[in-house]
Amino acid sequence: MRLIGTGSAIPEKVVTNAMLSEFLDTSDEWIVPRTGIRSRHVITDENVEDLGARACLNALDMAGLKPEDIDYFICSNVVNEYITPSLSCVIAEKIGLTCPCIDINCACPGFLYAMDIAETHFLAGKVKNVLIVSAEEPTRMTDWADRSTCVLFGDGAGAAVFTEGDNLKGIRLHSQPDSSKIWQKRTLMPTPYITKQEEDVPLQMRGKEVFKFAVGASTTEVEALLKEIGMSKSDVSYYMVHQANLRIIDAIKKYLDEPDEKFPVNIQDHGNSSSASCAILLDECNRKGMFKPGDILVFSAFGAGLLSAAAVLEW
Repeated sequence: MRLIGTGSAIPEKVVTNAMLSEFLDTSDEWIVPRTGIRSRHVITDENVEDLGARACLNALDMAGLKPEDIDYFICSNVVNEYITPSLSCVIAEKIGLTCPCIDINCACPGFLYAMDIAETHFLAGKVKNVLIVSAEEPTRMTDWADRSTCVLFGDGAGAAVFTEGDNLKGIRLHSQPDSSKIWQKRTLMPTPYITKQEEDVPLQMRGKEVFKFAVGASTTEVEALLKEIGMSKSDVSYYMVHQANLRIIDAIKKYLDEPDEKFPVNIQDHGNSSSASCAILLDECNRKGMFKPGDILVFSAFGAGLLSAAAVLEW
């Protein structure tokens, strides 16, 4: 498949580290060295489906396509206010799609998992155009009295349109199932027969172990994928790494022994927007005119599951 359009949408509200220090035992001096984050966009009166719809329409506009041109729609999302219908159907209704719609929940690497699903449909000859959106509101998952988690996240949506072509050079998906590293639980509606104990638990994360997994999975999978498709690091123009933590990105950079200029970042004013992270970064870099035909983009993302993914795309 071939990428022909990108789009993104972010909430208007910007929350700085100084604003967090008004109700948390934290500060800019504490947050920046540990994360690289100075501010993040947080949902206030917006709905995540509206952000997703705007991102999709921006991507369709760049691609020069109309909603009726899309054959398959994939939405990556961890949590939203709808239990049913799926968020993909909610967004599809807003923008006028009538094609098949599915949701996936692969946490932070969801955008790349969606790319893998799209590619299989192209290879099967079932589609001509696929729209992917990652629409996330992780700020609704955390305990805002817990400085170890709530300072990390920001909300937003990113979208991409793919058509027939040969620009996705390779993709690798990886899992190391472990629900104890990053998790959140919520109670369901009660019944007269439930006897088990249930509870609502905000997002929990074992930071050091997640850090280790992220760096290890990213570097190992990127190197394996490049070898698999017969490319070397010298062929890579940019590494589009999930914006989870600047220290993680720096560790990946150091391990791969690649220069800073190959690693665009926006974490300083976005935070971690889960699966929307790579998609938003892609759109922002694209609209700045950073990419030229023939550039090789290497994507890497990692998160709850534990899951990770890597992809190589020729511009």
